[in-house]
Amino acid sequence: MSGARLDPGAVRRTLRAAGLRPQHRFSQNFLVDVDVLEAILDAAGASAGRTVLEIGPGLGILTGGLLEAGAAVTAVELDRGMVEHLATAFEPAIAAAGEGPRPPSPNPPGTLRLVAADILDANLSGLVVPPFDVVANLPYHVTSPILHRLLGAEPRPDRCILMVQREVAERIAARPGAMSYLSVFVQYHAAASLVRLVPRDAFEPAPAVESAIISLDVRPADGPGRLPPEMEDHLWRLVQTGFRERRKMLRNVLGRQLPVGQERVDAALAAAGIAGDRRPQTLAVTDWISLLGALGPLPPDHRGRRASLAETDAADLDGVADPDPCSDAGRGADAGPP
Repeated sequence: MSGARLDPGAVRRTLRAAGLRPQHRFSQNFLVDVDVLEAILDAAGASAGRTVLEIGPGLGILTGGLLEAGAAVTAVELDRGMVEHLATAFEPAIAAAGEGPRPPSPNPPGTLRLVAADILDANLSGLVVPPFDVVANLPYHVTSPILHRLLGAEPRPDRCILMVQREVAERIAARPGAMSYLSVFVQYHAAASLVRLVPRDAFEPAPAVESAIISLDVRPADGPGRLPPEMEDHLWRLVQTGFRERRKMLRNVLGRQLPVGQERVDAALAAAGIAGDRRPQTLAVTDWISLLGALGPLPPDHRGRRASLAETDAADLDGVADPDPCSDAGRGADAGPP
């Protein structure tokens, strides 16, 4: 689909011609606003030969723009009907990629590797090698697992341009006073900024919530403010613990939840210069790092388990509207945990 034909009627006609329809189970809402498409492409800054991982390409609305810019695109899509549509729509670009080097070596500029897979199960190191960028309209109910997948382990992208639910975007880019576990996790790994808001009518069918484009400039693994890998698990355990009771004072929740004793918690808060009556949402990433430095490595959880990612996500999204999730690709390659 070209930008000139990017409107709700054109999307419906394309779906009918391909024998497809939006799948609610894949959270499929398709981008129909040319200005929003151009905003994503401008923010991505894709250039000739740059490797781009696109998650959930759907009808290929964004894919076409990336290829026109000369990017070497690897697109991961879960919906088999969309995979078949993309294989037909981009047959020349896919064929040209097949004539180039084998994955994970970069494919030639302006070509497409199409992968039928779940991005949460895919071996990224077998698909792309750094440097690469990620461009995606994420299914909103699996935004957090995908961010953990992209940022939490190698290979990490240099940059991510993502469409997400507006409230989640604002939470990701929040400042101290409105922080969450997701804010701390993402901002530890990347500099986050909100590019622009996206109205509901930019999609067909229209979702129940507004969207936003966010930009994540990923920090080098050995850059300033980074912990040794063996200490990062302790950091996330500390942050998870703090946000289990986000409305409680830090000294109380950490004293109850951490197996180190109240005296050690109070001493660590004082050493880090953090008042014990502060709430977890008021702490910046650097505060959590300082607090961990004062506490030191954490012993095993006295409750016999660590907070699960699902638990943290549920608490982290407290107050965020339950959307009719939307993305160009819909759920695409993003069949994450329920």
